[in-house]
Amino acid sequence: MTSATTETAAPTRTTATIASRVRDRARAEPDRVALREKEFGIWQQITWGQYWQHVLDVAHGLLALGVDVGDRVAIHSENRPEWLYVDAATVAVRAMTMGMYPTNPAPEVQYLLENSGSKVLVAEDQEQLDKALAVADELPALERIVYIEPRGIRRGVRASVSEPAGGDRGVRASVSEPAGGDLYADPRLLSWSDFLALGREHRAEHPDAVDLRMAEADPDDIATLIYTSGTTGPPKGAMLSVANVEFAIATLVDGGGFYNPPPQPDDVTLSYLPLCHIAERIATVWINAQAGTLVHFAESIETVQQNLHEVQPTRFFAVPRIWEKIHAGVEIRMASASRLKRANYRLWSRVAAHIGEQRAANDGSHTATTRLLYALGHPFLFRALRDRIGMRKVISAGSGAAPIAPEILQWFFGIGVPILELYGMTENSAVATATRPGRVKLGCVGEPHDGIELRIDDGTGEILTRHPGVFVGYWRNPDATSATLEPDGWLHTGDVGEWVDGTHVRITDRMKDIIITSGGKNIAPSEIENALKASPYIKEAVVIGDGRRYLTALIGIELDTVADWAQRRGMPFTTYRDLSEKQETIALVQQVVDRVNERFARVEQIKRFAMLPKELDHEDGELTATQKVKRSAITDTFADLVEPMYAGSGRSSA
Repeated sequence: MTSATTETAAPTRTTATIASRVRDRARAEPDRVALREKEFGIWQQITWGQYWQHVLDVAHGLLALGVDVGDRVAIHSENRPEWLYVDAATVAVRAMTMGMYPTNPAPEVQYLLENSGSKVLVAEDQEQLDKALAVADELPALERIVYIEPRGIRRGVRASVSEPAGGDRGVRASVSEPAGGDLYADPRLLSWSDFLALGREHRAEHPDAVDLRMAEADPDDIATLIYTSGTTGPPKGAMLSVANVEFAIATLVDGGGFYNPPPQPDDVTLSYLPLCHIAERIATVWINAQAGTLVHFAESIETVQQNLHEVQPTRFFAVPRIWEKIHAGVEIRMASASRLKRANYRLWSRVAAHIGEQRAANDGSHTATTRLLYALGHPFLFRALRDRIGMRKVISAGSGAAPIAPEILQWFFGIGVPILELYGMTENSAVATATRPGRVKLGCVGEPHDGIELRIDDGTGEILTRHPGVFVGYWRNPDATSATLEPDGWLHTGDVGEWVDGTHVRITDRMKDIIITSGGKNIAPSEIENALKASPYIKEAVVIGDGRRYLTALIGIELDTVADWAQRRGMPFTTYRDLSEKQETIALVQQVVDRVNERFARVEQIKRFAMLPKELDHEDGELTATQKVKRSAITDTFADLVEPMYAGSGRSSA
């Protein structure tokens, strides 16, 4: 590839967008590397100049397909450069990006495409294409399906450009008749290479079309539809405007609210969480476009640990599940290490625990003693451990999207990776609170960002926010919008919280998840669940007890960790279910439950628990795409495990 070529100056622009930021950076630093992806085991580089040229080709391709202002362009793909090209190009032509999770099954794909009324779908490969084709007949608004990877797809279509009916928006792609018997004969199909060729042809005929469209950008344009996880019902499409995105950039990037201190062009990041989630969109798209960071795309969610070790990012954001898995992975490796290494780990991990406790008690900062202890432990454990988990160069790490156990944060603090909690949601562009260095209070999500309003309702304890990043509303759902967004701009987050020391916010739980026992006690289950999941042996914990006499729990084991534990003890097992039903495994979990119970009041203790017979799965409707538990689905699916715990039978803790 070559760097950016000289272009005709664009018309005067008054509204900044993600697309204009990419363009401006490409013009200022065309040869600087913006993105890296792995191909055949080798990291390949994409410069800012190349990035923008791809965006232009895609944007012209969208115009050639008839995408107009306000149309929806859907993306169903893992994280890869093409995701960013389509996202920026869609914003450039003043349409809306709608991302889908790679794990979305066909019925959810149908719902999202139908509800959004997407005109064009960009599908990554045969797997995602097959999901769309399975429901394509139910999607009359979907005019084109572009597939990126051709492997396994028998192509029966090719694209050419017909004569325009007048003006660039009259250009359409014509389709040849597919060969007989073709498995992929849908006339809406278009390969990525043909799509780019279509864009380049349109670009040659209408070189200023994208610049003209960008010059018309308005702060009220809807830049993206981000669908909520749908824990209690069908997902809702949150509309974020260009103005919402720009406010978020100013607060989270320029103000250092997402990473602290603010990111710089020499920062390195790893993209691995789904890009349709607002947290990853901020980390990979918005921060990259504004600060010029270097983004690496993980090969897959399974290779994140390996890619972290290779990339050694300077900034890293993760949801609690990732931090928990990294911690559990260390415990597995150390348990299987040589006797000398195990002894070394036990010694210095105790030192790390002391460092973590002291830093937690000192607002996250080192004392003279902890600094000395860390320096002593650095050559013996901390340096090698940080390198192994890919955190050797991290200067800023964040956790958000769900509550995290303070024990996990404390462990990372102890080994020299201070994780700062953040709080926000799609509906407020992820702008609410952030933890500042030297002002850490474990168990809190930090302090409100400068320039926003945050209050906690006196009656319900619900957190409300108001600022320019609050979303426009839910797509085609005025009732849900009015129930969430007050006329004066206050957003109901649905989270229950409280002030700590008048400065920090502590989230108790989601309002809909609060348990009220038959005795009238209000209990927040997430704190108990997080305490259980802090154990490397427990992956899932669902506390139950609404309207019941006492609390119970459904518990799922961390397969890798418990399997390693069992193998070291010579315990034979075959499947997840077999391992989880072993009396030794139940006794192991019982020990964890007993330790956690000691921390809570009697009414908050788990009286009985049952082992989940399988790993919870998104496709089975037990988890959202963001891995959040669908509580109602769980209690219904596993009712045969829940009811015995309230009938005097079942496995019980003391």
